[in-house]
Amino acid sequence: MKSSKAFSIIFALFFLGQIVIAQDVAKNKVVITGVRFAYPLVEKWIKQYQQTNPNSQITIEARTTTDPSQYDVLIEAYEPEASVKESREYVYIARYALLPFANASSAFAKTYSDKGLTTELIKQFYFNDIYADKKNEKKIEIPYTIYTRLQKAGAPVTFARYFGFEQANIKGKAIAGADEHLVKALLKDSTGVSYSTPGLLFNLQTRKPIDGLTVLPVDIDGNKRVSADEKFYDNLDIVLQKLEAAELKNVPIEYIHLSVLKNNTNPEAVKFLKWVFEHGQDNLHEFGFLKPDAKRFQQEKDHLQQLGLN
Repeated sequence: MKSSKAFSIIFALFFLGQIVIAQDVAKNKVVITGVRFAYPLVEKWIKQYQQTNPNSQITIEARTTTDPSQYDVLIEAYEPEASVKESREYVYIARYALLPFANASSAFAKTYSDKGLTTELIKQFYFNDIYADKKNEKKIEIPYTIYTRLQKAGAPVTFARYFGFEQANIKGKAIAGADEHLVKALLKDSTGVSYSTPGLLFNLQTRKPIDGLTVLPVDIDGNKRVSADEKFYDNLDIVLQKLEAAELKNVPIEYIHLSVLKNNTNPEAVKFLKWVFEHGQDNLHEFGFLKPDAKRFQQEKDHLQQLGLN
């Protein structure tokens, strides 16, 4: 009888212990979702964060055609609407650039890796512009096929807005899926031309362009021609150095931001964001991202520290 009672007490204590453990795991669990081209960078941050916070349970749940039903941190690559910002707190943590590229075996790549692309040519190749004066357009005799994203996403929205258009104005074949699917589709088409982020266009180990792709130079000083010193796309580190050095023409650059709910915020998610601001900047170049403007970064860091999230 006594042994049965003792067993019951032990079982109850064990059961209560399991509940406490489960509660601790739930308390430390963070789900992240959003723009997929940022996942490798965020995965690196998670791995480093968990080295000093081993009880943290941070996972990425991949976005499909929609976001997961529940998540704590949302990564996005374009400025949200004002109505969306009413319920979420945003911190801007890194920047990304968008570069034109072509299938390396295409006649387009061979021609425009030498000539480069001016503002006028970019608009002519990539956009349906009902206001353009057709008499001023260049006659293009080489074959090319523009590829773009089907769904609304950071890269096409940013690319279009930079040149004064909307995503719906981008020409060409619309590919479903993420930005990496766009790159894969273009690799299969010898006439393919598109735009993407450096992290997807370069091999992150060799720092060279992905085999089969040619990154196309653009008129970065706005003088309507592309000179030799504007052709620096053979090495990712040089590209990032050049893009961070000055304000450039014809290179769309936008912020990556992470957001959490203003109310009922997961404390572990906020703790993770604060860690990223303290330690995550050293990883940006590794994955093809640009560092934020120094003044803007400090403002965002101060903003995060002052948040009264609950």
